[in-house]
Amino acid sequence: MGDAAVQKPHILVVIHRAFPGFMTGEIRNEFPDAEVRFVTPQVGDRLPADIVKQSTIIVTGRSLPNPEDAKHIKFIHFFSAGLDKVIHDPVLTDSEIPVTTSSGIHGPPIAEWTVMNWLVASREYSITYENQKKHIWGSVDLYSHGIQDHVGKKVGILGYGSIGRQIARVAVSLGLSVYAYTASPKPTPESRRDRHYIIPGTGDADGTLPVSWHHGTSKASLHEFLSLGLDHIVVSLPLTPSTTHLLGAQEFAILAANKNPKHRNPYLTNISRGKVIDQDALIASLKSGELSGAALDVTDPEPLPEDHELWDTPNVQISPHVSSLGQEYFVRSFDIVRENLERVKDGLPLINEYKRGRGY
Repeated sequence: MGDAAVQKPHILVVIHRAFPGFMTGEIRNEFPDAEVRFVTPQVGDRLPADIVKQSTIIVTGRSLPNPEDAKHIKFIHFFSAGLDKVIHDPVLTDSEIPVTTSSGIHGPPIAEWTVMNWLVASREYSITYENQKKHIWGSVDLYSHGIQDHVGKKVGILGYGSIGRQIARVAVSLGLSVYAYTASPKPTPESRRDRHYIIPGTGDADGTLPVSWHHGTSKASLHEFLSLGLDHIVVSLPLTPSTTHLLGAQEFAILAANKNPKHRNPYLTNISRGKVIDQDALIASLKSGELSGAALDVTDPEPLPEDHELWDTPNVQISPHVSSLGQEYFVRSFDIVRENLERVKDGLPLINEYKRGRGY
């Protein structure tokens, strides 16, 4: 077939880990007018030229083709929302092959994971859990007098994309006020709209949930945001050179210094990347009580070494980068592929297209 134009879509699906068996049949059923091929290379291996040249669409987790083999590819779709693990790949740096992400599919599971951890901490659920394992009924005296609900509390969301918007939606239902922080200004209703893939009934499509919007890429603008008296700070932004160690000792001190004196100290949630936070500074802030706790689905490094100090740091809840898991994950990712196939056919812009030079 070589580089000749292919009339029928040929979708190459590249998978690196366990893939639900039922999904292969469902995917083929979802694309009855396309040829669908599944391959399982080692993570990071280049995709074979002969297979690439027989494909028009590539759906992948990590492995990519050589750019010279893929000039005819209509677009490459990633299962992930972030591309930091492939950001320096020649496909992204030295080619103009359209690249799309799965931004928008992670909101519901990650929002549930986030609020689950908030409630585990605020309701002191670990006491109940440990007592149940020991068959102990216990009493109200075991719980502190600091238990509070979330009504009237404030959550600041760093990175108001699809994940941040769904967290905001759930937070508002608990009675929290939402404050959004983005890199670029969003001064108008139109600029605040979510133009990515949206699962019906989720998120904040019009950007109307935040009490106020804030923006900037400087320490000064970040510190102003952290001074709003936030009870929760949620890190939901991409890892780029400018966001590496964005939060450290100074930022945690500002959060604590501006807290509502009637509320617990601020609680940090990171569902972004471990390197966005200075982890040593986080450990120190948790040990001192400057932060009341942290929910971490990401660490630096990953996996976290068995003897790492973070495991035993007080009031920290750690999960192994699994907050987005769910049976719906791949189904929703392929919804984006299907939508973009139609857009290619109709000559329309792709949704969730990666913008080269921006880093996400």
